[in-house]
Amino acid sequence: MSTPAHALRDNLTMLRRSLLHARRYPSLTLNVLLTPVVLLLLFVYVLGSAMSAGINGGHADRAGYVAYLVPGILLMTVGMISLGTAVSVSSDMTEGIMARFRTMAISRASVLIGHVIGSVIQTMLALVLILGIGLAIGFRPDATPVEWLAAAALMALFSLALTWIAVGIGLVSPNPEGASNLGLPLTMLPMLSSAFVPVGTMPDGFRWFAEYQPFSPAIETLRGLLLGSGIGTTNAVLAAAWSLGLTLLGYLWAKALFNREPRQ
Repeated sequence: MSTPAHALRDNLTMLRRSLLHARRYPSLTLNVLLTPVVLLLLFVYVLGSAMSAGINGGHADRAGYVAYLVPGILLMTVGMISLGTAVSVSSDMTEGIMARFRTMAISRASVLIGHVIGSVIQTMLALVLILGIGLAIGFRPDATPVEWLAAAALMALFSLALTWIAVGIGLVSPNPEGASNLGLPLTMLPMLSSAFVPVGTMPDGFRWFAEYQPFSPAIETLRGLLLGSGIGTTNAVLAAAWSLGLTLLGYLWAKALFNREPRQ
């Protein structure tokens, strides 16, 4: 086999390992999925009227709030799944399987790529589930086929970006508990974004942060695509820049960590 053929075979092998691990131990995926599902139901059925009234100047509109909320919950799910990837990578490090992989005649990059692609696949399946729940409780998208494709591409790219960052977190963490703690920004940043309320309703300092952090532009772009309301050039550019920038940063960081001397 040529070198590219060997690398492709190794990548597919590690991808298969990642997917088999997720199938045999589904508790981690189910646990990280529980939070966005609970938040979706909580904000719709418990807080929906109050939140929509606050946004709409006193006029409660639960159906309108469902349309506003679901895109934010979808991208929050991306962050939750990537946190699970950080824990999984850290488990491989502490159990010694990463050290074993270093000694084998395989493509070193395939070890990380398998985790990343496997996580992105799991994320996209999870997003289908969340979207299905959203449709069941009243979410009614108004997107053309092209907008649906663009929305799927955005979610996949954003998932790729956060997953590479999560892999770096997993490699640098001393244990899975540490990875869970270090990865908290992946789950907390959506809370400080436009996922639940418009950034214009926030105080000045929070508004500036919420507007330009990675999640808000991606959420606003996804919201515009799914609802057919327009995405805005600024949001689209920021979403693409954050996604591509975090992908490159995460890849280089994870690669450097993986190639350093093993822990003693």
